[in-house]
Amino acid sequence: MTAGQQTVKVTGHDRRMFALMNREEGAALYATAARRRFFVGAHILMTVPWVVCWNVVVFGERHVWALVATLALLLPWCFVTGVINSATRGLLELRGRVLDERQLAERDRARARAHRLTSGLLLAAALGVGAAGWIGDVRVEGLIAPVLIAVLAVHWLMPLWVAGLMVGDEPADDPGGQFANA
Repeated sequence: MTAGQQTVKVTGHDRRMFALMNREEGAALYATAARRRFFVGAHILMTVPWVVCWNVVVFGERHVWALVATLALLLPWCFVTGVINSATRGLLELRGRVLDERQLAERDRARARAHRLTSGLLLAAALGVGAAGWIGDVRVEGLIAPVLIAVLAVHWLMPLWVAGLMVGDEPADDPGGQFANA
């Protein structure tokens, strides 16, 4: 072994997660770009009310309906998360030691794009909270925690959403072979 090489130990957990993220049973759910966009959009549309309801439970009036809505959204949200993770072949969930160079570069691109989008969202959130306090005469202390929770959720999920939108279609199987008509 040379000085630049490292021995990377792939664990049983790594192998199980790789196999899970690369299963073919649900491939029809994310086979096209339109379907992947649908699931990313559905994930966003479920995340927004989930974060709002969670903020109501934790920082608001602690309404029972908000807790019920939070719990009711959890299972479909997890299912859609799984579809997006499968579409990306676990790009963001798998450890780097089980990804090839192309996947590592793809993951870095998705994270960089998500970072830029989240930075813009953080700026908008900071300006919005500041404007609400300055112009709207709103107590900023009451806004900071819910806004931070919302931005944290987006920061956490943005790489998944971006990767789900960036992933390309799988190459179509050619039953006659690549050069069948040559």
